[in-house]
Amino acid sequence: MLTDDKTRTDLLNRLKRAEGQLRGIQRMIEEGQPCQDVASQMAAVRKALDSTYVRMTVCYMEQELGAHVGTTPKGRKQLTEVLGEVQTLLGKVR
Repeated sequence: MLTDDKTRTDLLNRLKRAEGQLRGIQRMIEEGQPCQDVASQMAAVRKALDSTYVRMTVCYMEQELGAHVGTTPKGRKQLTEVLGEVQTLLGKVR
């Protein structure tokens, strides 16, 4: 469970935006929009969900590793830097 309220709010907002995009795709299909346009929107939703997953994973890692590293300013700074790099690397998977 993520304990940081700011992170949970961010993740929920990302998911709500993706949900809105999915509803838009459903409308596009119902209205008979071209497959290329529908596919483009589907790709955007997939990217948004992938990004949200990466963000959640990094936040979880920060939370759990932070509990073991402690709260010293130096340790937290190093952890934040490393996890920023991890997030960048995971973001390039696709």
